[in-house]
Amino acid sequence: MDFELLARYGPRMLEGLFVTVQLVTLSVVIGGALSLPVAFARLGKNRWLSRFAFCYIYFFRGTPLLAQVFLVYYGAGQFRAELEAVGLWWFFRDAFNCAVFTFTLNTSAYQAEILRGVIKAIPRGQFEAAHAAGLSPFATYFKVILPQAFLIGLRPYGNEIILMIKGSAIASVVTVFDLMGTTRLAFARSFDFQVYLWAALLYLAIVETLRRVWDRLEIRMTRHLRPADANTLRTNGQKQFQT
Repeated sequence: MDFELLARYGPRMLEGLFVTVQLVTLSVVIGGALSLPVAFARLGKNRWLSRFAFCYIYFFRGTPLLAQVFLVYYGAGQFRAELEAVGLWWFFRDAFNCAVFTFTLNTSAYQAEILRGVIKAIPRGQFEAAHAAGLSPFATYFKVILPQAFLIGLRPYGNEIILMIKGSAIASVVTVFDLMGTTRLAFARSFDFQVYLWAALLYLAIVETLRRVWDRLEIRMTRHLRPADANTLRTNGQKQFQT
């Protein structure tokens, strides 16, 4: 362990870690908001909207994230005049903004597919009960269906965030000085492989922290289900014993 090297590049890597957290947080939150209309379009009866949502999800789930980052970052330069005309060049000329934009589109496709799956997992009787109670379709989804769907999809959502944390290292190839970007810079100046070991440990620390937080969140949000599950198991056990 080279403590002099750690003292020299450690603070810079921690700054890169903060950039990584910013990048992932913005992408996941904005992507989550974008996934709602995409999932609803995928589930809707409008054929054209459903096909558009399918193509959107198919493209971003079926192509490498690295290729998507290149398409946005380098492709935007091909349309500089048009982007300047509409006042958007200031956004796309920044590597961080391009990375956030690409990651948002990518994770929204995955989150939309997760949301579509968990909504379809909700029993049809929930929709019928909400309709019988006089709830509008909007109120049915946001007061009855989505809260249950979120509980079912809690684990897949956590996995998607972890994948985004690890995939965020791709941003370093377009000069974003996130954790991996600062690590590559430190290695280029020191030629000491230890910096990659430190980066791996920092990524592991982020993932482990998120895992523990997600476990706590799942326990907290499903605490009302455990007594019911216990009673169900007890009742089923008594029936099997009597049989």
